[in-house]
Amino acid sequence: MGRGRRAAGRISAQVDSGCVELVPDPDRARSYTLLLDGAPQSHVDLDDPRYLDFEYVRRMAIAIDLAAPDGQPLRVLHLGGGALTLPRYVAATRPGSLQRVVEVDGALVEFVRRELPWPRDPRLRVRVADARAALGAFQDAHFDLVVTDVFAGARTPAHLTSVEFAGEVARVLAPGGAYLVNVADGPPLAYARGQVATVRAALPHACMIADSAVLNGRRYGNLVMVAGRTEPPIGDLARRVAGDWFPGRVVHGSELDRFVTGIRVVDDARAQPSNPPPASFGRG
Repeated sequence: MGRGRRAAGRISAQVDSGCVELVPDPDRARSYTLLLDGAPQSHVDLDDPRYLDFEYVRRMAIAIDLAAPDGQPLRVLHLGGGALTLPRYVAATRPGSLQRVVEVDGALVEFVRRELPWPRDPRLRVRVADARAALGAFQDAHFDLVVTDVFAGARTPAHLTSVEFAGEVARVLAPGGAYLVNVADGPPLAYARGQVATVRAALPHACMIADSAVLNGRRYGNLVMVAGRTEPPIGDLARRVAGDWFPGRVVHGSELDRFVTGIRVVDDARAQPSNPPPASFGRG
């Protein structure tokens, strides 16, 4: 990969998965949106990693905030790197956290390292590998949090949507840990329903966070699933999500049961990539 082209403040380059472009945020100094083949993938504020622009990333951050007392270091595995928005957030809010980031696109990692460098931290390591293949290298119960936000061509690859994959996530997750996954889908939410059923087969206590328009099947969008072997902090999640400047709703309990009524668990033999977004949709 070359150093990239620069025009009108934008930086573009070819990476393994397509054309990456870095666009300055006109409202915040040293803030940038990373686009891949024209679709927004990440937003980073280099001066304030606590600032999160994408609403689904803020919802993931809320779940991270509630995973342990304020400031307590965590062991976090990030499957999907992008511009390392959430790893930067965890490093800023929970200093001393052990973090491992897995990103399949090595050229993208080098682009981000050069153009959006993250602070040196020996406890934050980035590995270029396939997310599922990398899971096998980690010991049982090694992480307090596993975060999955993996897209290839704006779709989650099929091999990261099965119950076998969810079982591997559960294996590396500590008994009281949480699994956070970004699920992108639109009407009639068949893929999202399948993912909830599939993840709950491995980690039975779960909830789904999204805005009402997405949950009601009126538009394509991001749904954040929080799952584990113990019940998520539903009350605190609901209050924090409702208080966001782009409010969301938490689906849990009997409502989540109804969401997956009649839905089969997805195994490797039946796994399909997530549904593609409409042409007008930008993630986050």
